[in-house]
Amino acid sequence: MSQTGSHNDVSEEHLPSEQAKAHSGEAAVHGDPFADPGLPPHEPRIQDIDEQAAKRSERTIAFLFTLSMLATVGFIASYVAFPVDKIIYVFPIGHISALNFSLGVTLGLALFFIGAGAVHWARTLMSDEEMVDERHPVEAEPEVRAKVLADFKEGAAESGFGRRRLLRNTMFGAMALLPLSAVVLLRDLGPLPEDKLRTTLWAKGKRLINPNTGEPIRPEDVSVGSLTFAMPEGLEEDDHEFNQEIAKAALMIIRLQPENIKDKRELDWSHEGIVAFSKICTHVGCPISLYEQQTHHVLCPCHQSTFDLADGGRVIFGPAGHALPQLRIAVNKDGELEALDGFAEPVGPSFWERG
Repeated sequence: MSQTGSHNDVSEEHLPSEQAKAHSGEAAVHGDPFADPGLPPHEPRIQDIDEQAAKRSERTIAFLFTLSMLATVGFIASYVAFPVDKIIYVFPIGHISALNFSLGVTLGLALFFIGAGAVHWARTLMSDEEMVDERHPVEAEPEVRAKVLADFKEGAAESGFGRRRLLRNTMFGAMALLPLSAVVLLRDLGPLPEDKLRTTLWAKGKRLINPNTGEPIRPEDVSVGSLTFAMPEGLEEDDHEFNQEIAKAALMIIRLQPENIKDKRELDWSHEGIVAFSKICTHVGCPISLYEQQTHHVLCPCHQSTFDLADGGRVIFGPAGHALPQLRIAVNKDGELEALDGFAEPVGPSFWERG
């Protein structure tokens, strides 16, 4: 009789029970890629059995967190030390911005050392006990919730977070310093705020210049009842900031009879009845150009705000919110009108920083 098959085709029912189970498990593993191979035997780490090794790992992790703190400090120092236009040569990259290079290196190191410290902490000091938990319904039972809470407390205790103060404190230090990098990056949102709304080019000793002739204005050039415009000296038309600065510093000069000036401060800030007020309306910033000689009123053509130049430039009609700023003037040794100071308050319309 011929024999078919081989000795491997022996039925499993003829195998001993333990051998049959092993054969069945091996077949399941090799035949089904999704079969559960089970857990390997747990092997304790050296840190679990040797406290000296655990201390060495603790010092290593603390050192990594400390390096992250130093890298963050280096990031901030780079922002201060390197100008934006400084170029350096870095092999093999070539010529690059010193600021960009230093910021990238220090920020990368700060993040890397925090990550390396956290990974080393998890792999050497936190518990690595394998835990098997069978799947359960989405809605947990009270016993399961109690078990999760107990597991969480046990994990927190085994991580050494409360007991290993050096690790905890250095990690907190590294993570607390790192957000400062984002604060420094706010510089790239734009230039630092400047106090441009409160000030103009008028200052002590600035002569009043006729914008049409370019010559200094003398008291005899201003007659009673006339309206003259002026700008501060040193402002050239080819200056790229000419339009912006002249818009803020534009000045009206009117000569009144001293006895017609009602405001004592206005009289003290004038010269022989010559008063100087900002030409910019305090409503929305339109230029004022209409002057009524008999009443000494000036009118804004945009929204008809009316100001009394004989009474401190106060508003007597219209939507303007406050009086026209006055410039204190005098005559210098050459007989020319000059400013004794800048405007005492911001010119133009109200803004939220006005104080």
